[in-house]
Amino acid sequence: MPNNLHVCLSPALIPLYAVEEYNVVIIDIFRATSSICYGIDNGAVAIIPVSEVEECAAYREKGLDYLLAAERNGEVVSGFDFGNSPFSYTKEKVAGKTVVLTTTNGTHALHLSRSAKKIVIGSFFNLTALSNWLGQQNQNILLVCAGWKNNFNLEDTVFAGAVIERLKCNDFILDDSAIAANDLYQIAKNDLSGYLAKTSHSERLKKLGIEKDIAFCLNIDITTAIPVLQGEKLVKLK
Repeated sequence: MPNNLHVCLSPALIPLYAVEEYNVVIIDIFRATSSICYGIDNGAVAIIPVSEVEECAAYREKGLDYLLAAERNGEVVSGFDFGNSPFSYTKEKVAGKTVVLTTTNGTHALHLSRSAKKIVIGSFFNLTALSNWLGQQNQNILLVCAGWKNNFNLEDTVFAGAVIERLKCNDFILDDSAIAANDLYQIAKNDLSGYLAKTSHSERLKKLGIEKDIAFCLNIDITTAIPVLQGEKLVKLK
């Protein structure tokens, strides 16, 4: 019997899905899941996603050598090592380190999905590696778009459509959200940066002067690592 390939267009809709029946992919293209994929590929031992800034700050007291990353509304929270720009997750900064991360949207979506069979992280950076792995699992798949403060956004949905494009020949059953996401990807695929330049989050980041983050997050297949949640930590899938 074919497996389901569904798209959750906002974290607010997660309660509508029996999450425990799916392998879940968390998607937050601008920028959390891109940075997580980049950091894990660049040798971070683990990335610990937490929901609140206070939880992140509490790791200071644990006496271990954590890097603390906190972002709210696109900006680094004062007093933290960095936010969620992928340029903060280079080998020089994160290799051999454990990063504690809280973001506006991505970590929120992850915590709402914790009852899933397995949680992995997706971005354009690991699109092919992720899609190939998903196609081999023989499980229902739920692509969870982090959106913006529980609202729909284009960039996460277009990425979900890119995954569907690579999996739809595998006899999955698509829901309407998956069909719509794939249709959006068909519109965007020949000029991703041009199409996604008009997104509200892209405009938000441009006002903060970080257009280079947007451009970088649209690089396809520059990593092969698939971050997977094991206990409280995102680590490299073996």
